[in-house]
Amino acid sequence: MRVLMSGGGTAGHVFPALAVAERLREAGHDVRFVGSASGQEASLVPAEGFVFVPVRVSSAQTRFSMHTAKAVWMSLAASRAVRSLVRSADVVVGIGGYASAPAILAARRSRTPIALIEQNAVPGVVNRFAARWARVVATTFEATAERLPRSTRVVRTGNPIRREIAEVAEQRGERRTDGLRVFDLEEGRVTVSVFGGSQGALQLDRTVAAAVADLADRADLQLLVATGPDHVDVLAPAVEVAGELLVRVEAFIERMDLALAVSDLAVARAGSGTVSELAAVGVPSILVPYPHATEQHQTANAREVERAGGADVVLESALSPGGFVERITALARDGARRSAMRDAMLSWSRPEADAAIAELVVEAAA
Repeated sequence: MRVLMSGGGTAGHVFPALAVAERLREAGHDVRFVGSASGQEASLVPAEGFVFVPVRVSSAQTRFSMHTAKAVWMSLAASRAVRSLVRSADVVVGIGGYASAPAILAARRSRTPIALIEQNAVPGVVNRFAARWARVVATTFEATAERLPRSTRVVRTGNPIRREIAEVAEQRGERRTDGLRVFDLEEGRVTVSVFGGSQGALQLDRTVAAAVADLADRADLQLLVATGPDHVDVLAPAVEVAGELLVRVEAFIERMDLALAVSDLAVARAGSGTVSELAAVGVPSILVPYPHATEQHQTANAREVERAGGADVVLESALSPGGFVERITALARDGARRSAMRDAMLSWSRPEADAAIAELVVEAAA
């Protein structure tokens, strides 16, 4: 079977698609990608050994403008360019992002089966439009179905995560030991990790830096802060006044499996990938959605996990150093609540999402 995966733009779209593509390749299927020549897929996909076909596309705005008109024209032109490639495929899988539009349009024209992957609680514009043509839409969040046509078949599969992270739940003791060593942390303290994403989150970093002085007498706590490469200096002065509090600052964390394994509590953004990884490991969380995310999709993501009992949600506008201290210290001393949140996270999680989506793709092609 030949599978054509279409879309990308961000790592949040590409990594889950690669996980599904790897499952399909292991099963003997031919998997190829179409995506933006300037998106992250242009480098990430070939690095994993998949054929990548670049197209020229542009993002569109929700309102009509000359930019939107140009984006639509470019998608139509790219659709014509990939038409023969789409006709030779048994199924086209839209992975989200504006770069998925050309192959989906070509699939609609050639009546090639379409399957969609939607990672966020609020579906993107292309997936909302294409859902009416799709045989199935695989979602991470239950709430996504409410924003798609009623006739659409929606299956909550979860969001594919890296295998080394999916393994942590069963190997947590061993991974935790390795993590304490790698990040130079101490056994016996409650570890609070702050994850702002690969580029960090400046407001989170500033809040943590301002809160450290009020935690300086807490010999029972330690902070692991992933600042992003550009924000390391924000935390540097705070480390000097940390007192008995242990603070470890990382520009970028390569071994997220180890970071999650040592985390007794996390403060993090609410992108689909981040939420899915926290849930798979069972990390109780305080989620601070990125306030400028398209259509507030991070807030919708976070609210669903909060309703499931695995997280508390704090809007960035309400985040303060005092509030940060109050929330993490309250959860640090309440082991019973953290345990209940951990169980809720694990229950909500779908760690085998890549296999589930691969099965749906094969089914759609048939």
